[in-house]
Amino acid sequence: MLGAVPTALLFIVLVLAYHFLVQGPLTATLAERRARTDGAVEEAHKAIAKAEARAAEYDAKLRQARAEAFKVREQRVKQRNAERDAALDAARKAAGLKVSQARAELEAEAALARQTISASAGELANQVVRAVLPQAAGGSR
Repeated sequence: MLGAVPTALLFIVLVLAYHFLVQGPLTATLAERRARTDGAVEEAHKAIAKAEARAAEYDAKLRQARAEAFKVREQRVKQRNAERDAALDAARKAAGLKVSQARAELEAEAALARQTISASAGELANQVVRAVLPQAAGGSR
């Protein structure tokens, strides 16, 4: 058993040397690597969250811009409809004015014609009587 003591001591020295020379730096390197990997993954998650927030912000801005464009378009449509209605009303009023003027002219012409007819009615009656009576008077004589 005494011969195994130097081997056991040599084994213990080798285990300690392995632990300090290989296992310690290897564990530290692995821990650093794990920390860097976790940090990179965490940074990637942060970047993804930031990108999603920006995308949501852009989407909200796009929806707002579309809503504003729709409102502007609706405003323009209402304005054009109002302008069209105003033009139609003006055209109706102008047409009504022309119609009333034409009616007034026709009524004036009709009144003038009635006056002319009534003025010439007596003369026409006399001409008819003269034309009819001499023949009737001449035939009875």
